[in-house]
Amino acid sequence: MEQPRPGAPAAQLPEGAVSLLDREGSLQRDERFARYLPYLDTLIEDRMRQMYRWMVTERRLDREATSLQRQGQLALWVPAIGQEGAQAGALAALHQDDWIFPTYREHLMALARGVTPRQLLLLFRGAAHAGWDAEQHRVQPYTLVLAAQTLHATGYAWGIARDQAGWDQDRRAQDGQITLACYGDGASSEGDVHESMVFAASYDLPVVFFCQNNHWAISVPSSTQTRVPLARRAAGYGFEGVTVDGNDPLAVYAVTAWAAEQARTGAGPVLVEADTYRVGAHTTADDPTKYRTAEEEQAFAALDPLTRFETHLRATGVLDDAFAAEVHDEAEQLAAQTREAVLGMTPETIGTLDDVFAHTYAEPHPLIEEEQAWHHQWQAGFADLESAPEVAGGESTVPVDGPEGAPA
Repeated sequence: MEQPRPGAPAAQLPEGAVSLLDREGSLQRDERFARYLPYLDTLIEDRMRQMYRWMVTERRLDREATSLQRQGQLALWVPAIGQEGAQAGALAALHQDDWIFPTYREHLMALARGVTPRQLLLLFRGAAHAGWDAEQHRVQPYTLVLAAQTLHATGYAWGIARDQAGWDQDRRAQDGQITLACYGDGASSEGDVHESMVFAASYDLPVVFFCQNNHWAISVPSSTQTRVPLARRAAGYGFEGVTVDGNDPLAVYAVTAWAAEQARTGAGPVLVEADTYRVGAHTTADDPTKYRTAEEEQAFAALDPLTRFETHLRATGVLDDAFAAEVHDEAEQLAAQTREAVLGMTPETIGTLDDVFAHTYAEPHPLIEEEQAWHHQWQAGFADLESAPEVAGGESTVPVDGPEGAPA
């Protein structure tokens, strides 16, 4: 059987990728990227310090969640270490009312939008499908079905476009909304992404497709999935695509701010590919030593976005020891709150499956009511398993039939 094209990721950017910070954290105003530089000039010092805070606190929570999973307190965890720069840069470029449609790895974005550690980790405890109010935070629930969120983001953007029909460009720029459709290099091979881009291009929808190319779709390298940078695929749909250094928060900010303005003012969708690296495992159920080398990991470790960004902030006087210590103290407090929240997730303190029925439709629906009633009947059958009679073969007589016409 013919094997896919081999090739481990190289710790170097594709030709033409937008990068503003060199590996030592020095800002390079490359004229090749002139159209993005004005957006960089809008990034004030307070916002950069905020980005640094997001990156530090997310990384600390990430490590705490990994520890909790190893101790049996979480069913699973999805590490995001190495991708903090891409997420911080993109988030900082959005308006507060813009909607984020995440995968299952956008922890920084969720936390920065006000989702608490408890709300975030309910899913990974297996205690809820989503622990937060999407309307309040403008962050949709995590999507475990690969690439499905790109359809959701595109559909929501269609609604935005219809609501804003008739607005002039100035009003769109000031008050318009966009959606940020997050996905990874692995999801880029799914049909949902293709369908989303076709539809978004057809109707010039205000959506930015934000692909974090971390070079590994679990154990499949990106070189097996594509011969060219993923951003080039946008041309086939008739809109622009840009590859940016995903380990450079300033470059990601500038490119995403430009892309968001394009989408917001009616120019249609844009694809931003953030070329980054997944430092840890795909999830805590994965062992990356089975498919990648220590040499590869060391090469990418030299590009760590947090180290690079901190070096730049210190060199420019935006960050000092006092502020860094304050942020690290906050991160430790957040880690302690995270552990306390997870250990406090008991049957008495978490929701029930009724929450799923309650938040599926905006209005009551007869089918939902029927399914909920069946669920209660099914659940009641487990009230006293020891007293449940058995039939031949030792099988329990707990009811298993679903609603009328539904499979058991």
